Amino acid sequence: MSARFLHEIHAYELLEKVGLAIDRWGVVREREDLEKLGFEEGQNIVIKGTVVEVWHKSDLGLVKFDSFDPATVWAHHERMKAEGSVHGEYVGTLVARRVDFKQVSGMPCEALVALRKTPDAGWTLVVGIGGVLTNAWGEEIRPLLWPVALTSPEQALADFKAHWLGRTWLGTMRQGKCLTDETRLMTFFQGLWKLVDLLEEEGATLLEMNPVVLDESGRPVALDGVGTCETKPERPASSAGIAPERLFELLVKPRSIALAGISAREGTPGRMILDNLLRATLPAGSIIPIKPGEKEISGLPCLNGIEDLATRPVDMLILCLPAAQTVQAIEQLCEQGGGASVVYLVPGGVGDGADSEGRGKRVVRLLEERRAKGLWTPALVGPNGLGFLSSEGNLNTLFIPEVKLPFMAKGGSLSLVSQSGAFLITRLSCATQLPLRYGVSIGNQIDVRLSDFIAALGKDEQTKVVATYVEGFQPGDLLATAKAAQELGRAGKWVVLYKGGRSAEGQAAASSHTGALAGDWELQKALLKRAGVIVAESMAVYDAALSWLSAYPHGKPSRVAVMTNAGYESVVSADLLEGAVRGHSLDATETEKLKVLLIDHKLQDLVAAHLPLDLTPMADEAAYLASAKLVAATAADTVLVGLVPLTMRLETRDPDRMQAFAEALAAVAETSGKRIGVAVEGGPIFEPYRQALQGAGLPVFPSMERALQGLRLLAER
Repeated sequence: MSARFLHEIHAYELLEKVGLAIDRWGVVREREDLEKLGFEEGQNIVIKGTVVEVWHKSDLGLVKFDSFDPATVWAHHERMKAEGSVHGEYVGTLVARRVDFKQVSGMPCEALVALRKTPDAGWTLVVGIGGVLTNAWGEEIRPLLWPVALTSPEQALADFKAHWLGRTWLGTMRQGKCLTDETRLMTFFQGLWKLVDLLEEEGATLLEMNPVVLDESGRPVALDGVGTCETKPERPASSAGIAPERLFELLVKPRSIALAGISAREGTPGRMILDNLLRATLPAGSIIPIKPGEKEISGLPCLNGIEDLATRPVDMLILCLPAAQTVQAIEQLCEQGGGASVVYLVPGGVGDGADSEGRGKRVVRLLEERRAKGLWTPALVGPNGLGFLSSEGNLNTLFIPEVKLPFMAKGGSLSLVSQSGAFLITRLSCATQLPLRYGVSIGNQIDVRLSDFIAALGKDEQTKVVATYVEGFQPGDLLATAKAAQELGRAGKWVVLYKGGRSAEGQAAASSHTGALAGDWELQKALLKRAGVIVAESMAVYDAALSWLSAYPHGKPSRVAVMTNAGYESVVSADLLEGAVRGHSLDATETEKLKVLLIDHKLQDLVAAHLPLDLTPMADEAAYLASAKLVAATAADTVLVGLVPLTMRLETRDPDRMQAFAEALAAVAETSGKRIGVAVEGGPIFEPYRQALQGAGLPVFPSMERALQGLRLLAER
């Protein structure tokens, strides 16, 4: 797709329509144009030669500051036209009033404002430090990124007021000087949102304004503007063409599943899938093997081929066939006009790096053509899918044997959607207590995409948290994912995301002319966070957030009470309890109650009656439980309990006593309605202790720091 240049004169025309251009400007192409400019003799002006594809006019001598005089302006015009035409088509000479813009000595007061459209995010507004040192300042003071589809001018203004540039303009810095006011800024942002509509009509993909300054009245105006337009309209993202409610039923509650690609040999993918399916509690006849020439496998009657599904349709067909046969099976289904509503593709080699024969394009073209004609078309999941698990019917279609992954989705508030099958199974292997409702490896998303899964799971009353792992978004699906997540947020549900494949190059400041002072990941992250997605920057924090949400999927943490038996843990926690998550303090009445409690447990000479509460290694389970009840009855919404298990006062060997303590602590959480999490900082010999606490439904962390990092991530939603 080639792009054409959006030159500065046209940019000024667009800015004029939304009230963002400077108050006096004009264009010279012929001598008679001089009379139309309307400048007074001697008035300070700026003269710019405008050439197609020339972004930096000053580098070519096409910018001149002067006093208005018709003869002088014409001389500049002729020189600029002659010199500029060497570099491209000369559009005309722009003459504008020279703005004596407001400044604060020693501080950058110019802005860069860019509107950028990408297939992933749609229109994004970027606002950062402008002027000739844009890139240098952008490294120190990160720009603001607003996805226009998910942000209002009011929200943008609120963010801008907290940014370094906004504080400079509004004079809220220490000893600052007020250069403008919120009314003018709101008018500016509203104009930018209107400008997006004009740019969309133009087929534009970028308009960069650098600098934007405050004129003598404090009104933000753009002194420069260039961009790009596409010569072809963008191709809309394909859709699986299935309603979220129906997709949810097919994915999570399939009533019948057919499987093609079963080998008689043990340990092959198809055979492992069948073995896992045989442990499901679906009604008799729900699992249908397809194997030519065989009447039955493992006691199940077989179909001879895909063609038999025409008269025996199923909700889902799992294809564990070589790539070429997989494509043939999809074509066979389409040709016969039915057989399986969803097709789960296990193999690779279809639309990925191993596809050297264009199989993926062939399949996509087939689906698009049929849907365009209104013909029956299956929804495809994958390829490169490792399988899925559902608590409905104890379904497991992974080609991982039970001996390696003895995990069964037992139901609960969490659903896990992963582009990587390995990510899915390692999470399940490492966190056996996850209350999993549904888990799926979605592979390369040739048809059904991440946004479709999020929207579908959002229709599930049981799912409160959708955790996702993604390495890349299909064209157009980033914005669709954000919108789907936003819908879940409105329903009080959570979407947590970790993205792999974030290169250092993608995060670095690239160029002021791309509108991407932050790289692609920064733009994606801004879009997702604006939609309310919890974006984790590390796997460890991702896991910590899931631990909290798995146990307590409702509400958002803000006030945390810490109690521990190690002094260093209380110090570390105090360092982390700031910003969106703050440490809770007891009032006078609560403090007196705590003093009495400490006396009852003979800790009054060892423990100070305040939070964070350091109970010292002399505290036993009874002291912990009493303290937890007291703290949970306060205004704290979260209680974090630190248990360094090396003290002899805590029982870490007797299974019955460990279980009793864990259940009693969990009962405090249930009775009080507060989150209670536990940090157990000890070696492998204390694993049974951790498991006892996890078995009671408590989130358990390897350290106080990890637990608090997870809380902070949730609080930033």
